[in-house]
Amino acid sequence: MTQPVSSRFTEESTADEVLAGVALTGKTAIVTGASSGVGLATASALAGAGAEVTLAVRDIAAGEAAAQAIASSRGVPPPMVEHLDLLSQSSVAAFADRWGSRALHILINNAGLMAPPFALTEDGFESQMAVNYFGPFLLTTLLAPNLIVGAPARVVIVSAATHGACPIDLDDLNYASRHYERFTGYGYAKTAANLFSVAFTRRFGAQGVTANAMTPGAVRTNLGRHVTVQDAIDLGWMKPDGSITEGIMKDPDQGAATSVWLATAPELDGIGGRYFEDCQQARDWDEANPIKGVAAHSLDPETADRLWAISEQLTQVALGR
Repeated sequence: MTQPVSSRFTEESTADEVLAGVALTGKTAIVTGASSGVGLATASALAGAGAEVTLAVRDIAAGEAAAQAIASSRGVPPPMVEHLDLLSQSSVAAFADRWGSRALHILINNAGLMAPPFALTEDGFESQMAVNYFGPFLLTTLLAPNLIVGAPARVVIVSAATHGACPIDLDDLNYASRHYERFTGYGYAKTAANLFSVAFTRRFGAQGVTANAMTPGAVRTNLGRHVTVQDAIDLGWMKPDGSITEGIMKDPDQGAATSVWLATAPELDGIGGRYFEDCQQARDWDEANPIKGVAAHSLDPETADRLWAISEQLTQVALGR
């Protein structure tokens, strides 16, 4: 049994506290979904520690505003802003092409989509699977050579505790025949994200590139734009009187803490294929406390390898290769 990795940080720690005294000068980093919320907080903290950060965003105007806000608050040059739409495989491929042969040290797959109505992308992927899994899968595999050049390098993929109740269905990833429910669909996509960290590390860990999955916890951001008040009550995030459940919500700086810890902490050198929360390796998931922990089905190596093989085929088909 592997030894769990822990830290001195807690669920209340912020990204700046995690990076206090950490120098990232000379390191390159990409953060997806970095124009607001946890992504913006993550990119800001990394830039403040000296990293050369690229904000990979759907909305260039929002990205430029975020870059200026980072520059103003941190006293650093504005981060680069690049277009990336994870709903489109061609957009992902174009981003990787523009990155070219540059070394990459940190890739944080932060962008997410939660609980939208059912929709298929132009490539035939269910939208939550596209943004939370297939897009990051393609982006990371296309940038793997750059990460190898930058090795030791790290990949972080943002997941969620909702994966616990959602073992993946490898026979119908995009709901061709099974029923779609918004929140379980989110859980399935995050199970795929966890499995990706396992399969990626198995393939690239020996070359100095590791991937880990994590949850930022519940953070009030644009990710919740499809969540209704009744949804929030049903999920336990909000009380029937409209007040926020005590101890549930973090602010974006706290939500970003685990991402930047995974991206930089020396105690994680060479470690990948694991799942973290609150700057600690997660305990086993328990149905009695479903908002914490990691489910074994989401880190199973055999399932991870099968999903990888299917994903390689589907993304190549989507790109017309």
